[in-house]
Amino acid sequence: MRKKIVAGNWKMNLTREAGTMLISEVVNMVRDEVNSQVQVVLCMPYPYLGFAKRMFRSQANIALGAQNCHEKPAGAYTGEVSASILRSFEVDYVIVGHSERREYFKESDELLAEKVRQVLANQMTPIFCCGESLALRQNGDYVGFVKQQLTTGLFHLPAQDFIRVVIAYEPIWAIGTGLTASPEQAQEMHAALRQHIANHYGETVAAHTTLLYGGSCNAQNAPSLFACPDVDGGLIGGASLKSREFVNICKSLPA
Repeated sequence: MRKKIVAGNWKMNLTREAGTMLISEVVNMVRDEVNSQVQVVLCMPYPYLGFAKRMFRSQANIALGAQNCHEKPAGAYTGEVSASILRSFEVDYVIVGHSERREYFKESDELLAEKVRQVLANQMTPIFCCGESLALRQNGDYVGFVKQQLTTGLFHLPAQDFIRVVIAYEPIWAIGTGLTASPEQAQEMHAALRQHIANHYGETVAAHTTLLYGGSCNAQNAPSLFACPDVDGGLIGGASLKSREFVNICKSLPA
């Protein structure tokens, strides 16, 4: 059975005081309101990882996430953070290849394949992001483009490792623009990616792979997006910075 996941990506936001308050509010609301079968992941800036886990250690369905890691296990890479360091802070999930990392830091699928290896080797779960630009959506083979991102970034893995990966489809044209993929558009891509996985790894692996939607998801559109048969949750950006909005999104996911 596929995991049902809502992951909040804080990006480069919130001071320690604001972050602490947000964690506290989310933990209390999730405990009281969210089905325990829904996995909630809080992906926050590195400095918060040291104290955040202590705030929800007893809440089984809340997990700690990082927004990135380096592709090497250790070394002279000033300013970078390795997967092993993240694991030592009890991180559970790591976002790999977010569209902003791909655009601003020029991360390739080949580089991301190395990051995925590091995350898995350190017993954490990669949230591997993929998605297409507006130009591709309008004029190109956008489905083929996103399928190739999976092929290059993930299909080097043996099946027993691939099954541990969570995939987040991010229509880049719908991130921070106020635009959102319709449920039909989201389902089209998710179904295509699941079939692509089935063609490579088989139907059983595909049926157990968690696929998230990420792209201006909010409490209003989450119920219709999460009702799609191949959408297993969401990777939430701006809305994850508002506790009530984020928890309402979590409550929209059928367990």
